[in-house]
Amino acid sequence: MNPLNSPSTASDAQTSLLKGGIHKLNKLHSISLDMDNSTSMPVLFLGHGSPMNAIEENEFVQGFRRIGKDIEKPKAILVVSAHWETPGTYVTAMDMPPTIHDFGGFPQELFDVQYPAPGSPELALLTKEIITSTDVHLDDKWGLDHGAWSVIKHLYPEADVPVIQMSIDIRQPPAYHYALAKELALLRHKGVLIVGSGNMVHNLHMVSWQHLNSVGYAYDWAREVDETIKEHLRSGNHNPLIEYHNQGKAFQLAIPTPEHYLPMLYTLALQEKEEDLSIFNDKALGGSLTMTSFKIG
Repeated sequence: MNPLNSPSTASDAQTSLLKGGIHKLNKLHSISLDMDNSTSMPVLFLGHGSPMNAIEENEFVQGFRRIGKDIEKPKAILVVSAHWETPGTYVTAMDMPPTIHDFGGFPQELFDVQYPAPGSPELALLTKEIITSTDVHLDDKWGLDHGAWSVIKHLYPEADVPVIQMSIDIRQPPAYHYALAKELALLRHKGVLIVGSGNMVHNLHMVSWQHLNSVGYAYDWAREVDETIKEHLRSGNHNPLIEYHNQGKAFQLAIPTPEHYLPMLYTLALQEKEEDLSIFNDKALGGSLTMTSFKIG
């Protein structure tokens, strides 16, 4: 959660950013007109796992790299990360979002990593404009947390694609997030790559630390949930995934808190009728985590 988003701070930031954005509205209009409407960018859900994936060489990092090479380079990226929860919906709207090291207990090498991708106040304004079901607040305090930069850096290592983040409203149920994500569909046709970053199965309290590096090691309930989710993904049956909290004990163990799961719904909601979905990085770690990722389109 972003502690800086107090009502007064958020209000001041929004007022300042909106004033500063008025003179950019012509540019925003130009972006809206100029971006190619004839093709649709894919949508990604990335199981980001440990922050160490930012600096380690492993099969998951290789999977991220392959995806970056396989898809058309986007004009910009919008990321919904498990690690930015707020009361309300916010989008980062600064020119140069800082790299946030929102973790502890890792080697200094990881804290030294910077991902200096530019932001896009114009895309933030466009996102605010196209979402009508709720107020979208413009944020100038957050930046890119590790749910964003630790994976995006493998897709675009030159940090030459503008990136904004959209927060997860912690007050709202899964169906709300699924519906909200549908309002982002226009961005796919404007050259924007939308990325949900979290983990399908994520229970840190039950991790088997001695098996953390044993790729494929999963508790029975974690494997059951991962397989069930993939069955629904392949069939296009989204309702049980939206109502995951009603799917029994295994789901309760696999998803004890929603923040790592909800980014998947933001990706899934953007799937168009009969649009292809391909799964990659389909492995478990530590018994109670999965790195399962997928691409739509």
